[in-house]
Amino acid sequence: MEGTQPVADALRIESIHKSFGSFVALKSIDLAIHPGELVCFLGPSGCGKTTLLRIIAGLESQTAGRVIQNGRDVSNAPPAARDYGIVFQSYALFPNLTIKDNVAYGLVNRRRDRAAIDARVAELLKLVGLPTEGPKYPGQLSGGQQQRIALARALATAPSLLLLDEPLSALDAKERDRLRGEIRQLQRRLKVTTIMVTHDQEEALSMADRVVVMNHGAIEQIGTPLEVYERPATPFVADFLGKVNVLKATCVGGGRYRVGSREIATGANGMATGDAVRLYLRPEDRILADSGPVETMPNAQSGIVRNVDFLGTYCLASLDVDGFDGQRMLVYFSLNQTLELGVREGARVAFALRPERVRVFAA
Repeated sequence: MEGTQPVADALRIESIHKSFGSFVALKSIDLAIHPGELVCFLGPSGCGKTTLLRIIAGLESQTAGRVIQNGRDVSNAPPAARDYGIVFQSYALFPNLTIKDNVAYGLVNRRRDRAAIDARVAELLKLVGLPTEGPKYPGQLSGGQQQRIALARALATAPSLLLLDEPLSALDAKERDRLRGEIRQLQRRLKVTTIMVTHDQEEALSMADRVVVMNHGAIEQIGTPLEVYERPATPFVADFLGKVNVLKATCVGGGRYRVGSREIATGANGMATGDAVRLYLRPEDRILADSGPVETMPNAQSGIVRNVDFLGTYCLASLDVDGFDGQRMLVYFSLNQTLELGVREGARVAFALRPERVRVFAA
């Protein structure tokens, strides 16, 4: 039975559970999405993010729980009774309709006045940067252009919620980067509450106001892109987002941990002396010799370069660190640092680890 509540959040998910037979796809998901924000559901394939989006859209029914949109319980409402526009990975444009008719489709179904429809379509085509493409057919446009048309169609009825299901994954890297920025600018301009599903970490971190990291049907962490990247709440989040070093260590007390024969100071207490732990730190969580004499700094280290991967503007070096008992570390160097510090196979490199960046989790 549908009911109403005071409107505070644009969307609220309450204890959503979804099972397919004995397989549990979603486990008691709770989430509040604020008006005007862009939230990314991020996680590996099979983590439940698309299932959750489909439940929000009414394309899939939940086993238990509620979906509240703008204070209205839409848990059992059909898709047509929910106020949203959706863009799929495959664009889903009608190939036999012109671009103009594709964009106008939802408005025609709502029996809007023809002049009003034409004006709205012209406005949207201009908004997505394709003002002259109305007479063409989808097959005459590039993938990026088709995705912009799909976005215009989703926005045609001025929905309060925009759902994006892996909208950029079918595009090449350059087009994906360009459209990523365009979608974000458009979303901010229109202030439309948006949920995007993606498995692309860079996409989520660059576009979202908040990221919902999912794994095995559960939410691991919710936070701003900086929060989930810099302060991961679980080992999964630390490992899934970007590259990370994982070092086996033992707590020696006072926020210090022994890795091999070396001790590393951190800002992390809470472990008991003797506890086996894992230290997580990213390849950029270091201070290099070009910043000063690192030998006198806390967590000063030295190691031999075993491999260097050239990645364009920076290089990723694999180091055998002295005293780490064979536990190698990945360290980022800018291209200039690589040249100035002589980072190459067999070279010795000095660096220090940033204490405040080390994350500690029980082994």
